[in-house]
Amino acid sequence: MQNIYYQPEGYAFGDCMPFYKDGKFYLYHQRDTRNPGPFGEPFGWALAITEDFVHYEDKGEVLLRGKDIEQDQFIFAGSVFEGEGQYHAFYTGYNRDFAAEGKAAQVLMHATSDDLLHWTKSADKLKLPPQIGYDPNDWRDPYVTWDEDSKEYILILGAHKQNHKQIKTGCTVYFTSKDLEHWEFKGDFWAPNMFSMHEMPDLFRIGDWWYLLTTEYSENNKTIYRKSRSIFGPWQMPDDDAFDGRAYYAARSCGDSEHRYLFGWVASKDQDMDINNWIWGGTLVVHELVQEENGDLKVKMPDSVHNAFVEQPSKNHFGEKVIEIDSGINEIIVEECDEETFLFETVVSFKAGTHAFGVNLFEEKETGDAYRFNIEIKNRKVDFNCTPNLPWFRYMAQGSDRPLFLEAEREYLLQVVVDGTVVTLYLNNTALNVRAYAPKGKNISFYVKDGSAIIKNPRLYLLKK
Repeated sequence: MQNIYYQPEGYAFGDCMPFYKDGKFYLYHQRDTRNPGPFGEPFGWALAITEDFVHYEDKGEVLLRGKDIEQDQFIFAGSVFEGEGQYHAFYTGYNRDFAAEGKAAQVLMHATSDDLLHWTKSADKLKLPPQIGYDPNDWRDPYVTWDEDSKEYILILGAHKQNHKQIKTGCTVYFTSKDLEHWEFKGDFWAPNMFSMHEMPDLFRIGDWWYLLTTEYSENNKTIYRKSRSIFGPWQMPDDDAFDGRAYYAARSCGDSEHRYLFGWVASKDQDMDINNWIWGGTLVVHELVQEENGDLKVKMPDSVHNAFVEQPSKNHFGEKVIEIDSGINEIIVEECDEETFLFETVVSFKAGTHAFGVNLFEEKETGDAYRFNIEIKNRKVDFNCTPNLPWFRYMAQGSDRPLFLEAEREYLLQVVVDGTVVTLYLNNTALNVRAYAPKGKNISFYVKDGSAIIKNPRLYLLKK
């Protein structure tokens, strides 16, 4: 059960189409019943409204799916936009039966609203079918923005060239319009020949930089980005082009006047078992975007999420503790907690030459069995797994890692949020979301491998009543 992250009871949370208006975030999203599995039962768009990413008002399904014989049997992802005196939803109408009938399975469709709650479909008046040369069954996830320079709307979407699906011709393509009614196809917007498919593209500006997001349909399967001084590129790849690990998928961004946030879902695992693979849909987790001086993007915990917790009296009273070992591994228990939802944070640093350090969660005191965030200094990464990994393997950990660049003798704030089976690490504006389905103990411990690490002021927080 989720207490701070959002997952409607009885459903998996799917792709999110966030929209901001008058202090509220309108989170249009898909809800999967898992009957009998992902995409088992057709769905439309449901709506949850929040002001703080902690409390949500559930409005149920507001953009209804079509009949089984209609194009929008499923309402796949799209976007919501305000323009020309109305609210507009551009969405993907998907019919899982059409491909076998020789018809395009995916077509871009449109609806309008005056209040963001009640939607009227445009039906055949506005449809954007797959263009010649592109796969009619991979044509989805439209996103609309306004280009002030050209005074026109730009609609981008994910596509795949019309060839074998394994060939890496996934691309972002685009249309332009002056009035949101008449659209002209322009062709490829970004076609790097790196992925089989681009999903959930997003396009926005912060300061002097434009950002293009996409979720790569590949062996990595995560949301990535490129940056440019121009809305049309060229698109530069940063040193770390992702926001999270494999479990965090299909993220879209949205902002108020001061902040921009990332709305993605943390995948569940098949049969809710650590050893199994990720499956589509899960739990909404929101990151706040942080822009660095060079234009790169990082993420942090939203302040409103942190403010939902209150600090607890510590069972281990120390302000600073040095953990040191010349060879091997040394560990200390820092806290214990058996709550379903909590936040743990501490300040960490390490001495030059240290090989690795990390934090164990849900550690069983007698055996040392735990889940572990392992921070490898020399390999410049953080990963997640079970320890001891016996019998091998106990956790399907592919993609549960992130590049992480830390310097010796510097202090960093390390934060871990646990909410049900979702576990989120924040460290140096880097995030890693994972799942933990079978915790055995309640200890939180720190360790160092071949070196010396210092932890200061460990703090445990529980949700405010």
